[in-house]
Amino acid sequence: MTAFDPFTDALDAPLYVVTAAADDERAGCLVGFASQCSIRPARFVVWLSKANRTYRVAARADRLAVHLLRHDQGHLARLFGGMTGDRTDKFARTAWHPGPGGAPVLDEAPAWFVGLVENRVEGGDHVGFLLAPEAAEHPADDGFRLLSLTDGLDITPGHPVS
Repeated sequence: MTAFDPFTDALDAPLYVVTAAADDERAGCLVGFASQCSIRPARFVVWLSKANRTYRVAARADRLAVHLLRHDQGHLARLFGGMTGDRTDKFARTAWHPGPGGAPVLDEAPAWFVGLVENRVEGGDHVGFLLAPEAAEHPADDGFRLLSLTDGLDITPGHPVS
């Protein structure tokens, strides 16, 4: 426990699934650290743990796909957050298609975007990937409740938290 915990415990940000492809490898993980960080030009940053396979694939990728999940899509959150790609082919367990630049796009995601990796930033046990959005889809016609950090509290990480 740190002095920062009471502040972060009050947050209930969305959870995202971030996917990457490089050198005929695909990977994806559940991400809780991500945010739009610029309006003009549009930019978004996702933070990937150095401990997981998705980071190792993303480090070689030129694009990442960022997916929003609905509150009722806990099955996707458990797949991408509770299993490690070191032992499980997550993409064999869900429908997906290649998006712009070959980034894997999850068919069930109600909204997603693919961004070009402009920069990588060291941030302790995570690395930030600064993305310039190239394509985005929000096929869900009406609003939906997002899957959030609180919804994912019961997911045991596929890799231990450092």
